[in-house]
Amino acid sequence: MINKALNGFLLLSVFITFAGSGFVGPADDDQSRFCYVYGTIAVVDDPRRAHFRVYVEESEGLADLIIFKEEIRLYADRQAIWYFGENPGMADYVIYLEDNKFLADFSIYYTDIESFARCQ
Repeated sequence: MINKALNGFLLLSVFITFAGSGFVGPADDDQSRFCYVYGTIAVVDDPRRAHFRVYVEESEGLADLIIFKEEIRLYADRQAIWYFGENPGMADYVIYLEDNKFLADFSIYYTDIESFARCQ
C-alpha cells in the first residue's frame, strides 16, 4: 500500500515538475516569432500600445533581425522588409523603440541592401 502511494506521489511530482518547467517545444517557440514581422510598421511612444519592444543595434552581428526600410508599402511583403507608416491603426505591427536592450523583445539592425535583410 505504501509502495503504491509512493509510486503515485513520484509520478505526480514528475508531472508537476515538467508541466511547470516552462519547456517550450519547437512548434510553440515564441523566440523566433519576430522573424515573421514585416509589412507596415508604426512606432509609438507608449510601450503598452506596442506589439513588440525593439532595440536598435549598432552592430549587425548582435542583432536578431536585419531589416531593410522599404520606401513603398506594397513591397514590404517579405521577412525583414519593413515599411514605416504613421498610423498605428493601419499598421501590421506596432513597435516601441526601447533604449534598454534587456527590456526589448528583440533587436534590429538597419541595412541599406535589401538582399541582406534576414532573421539571424
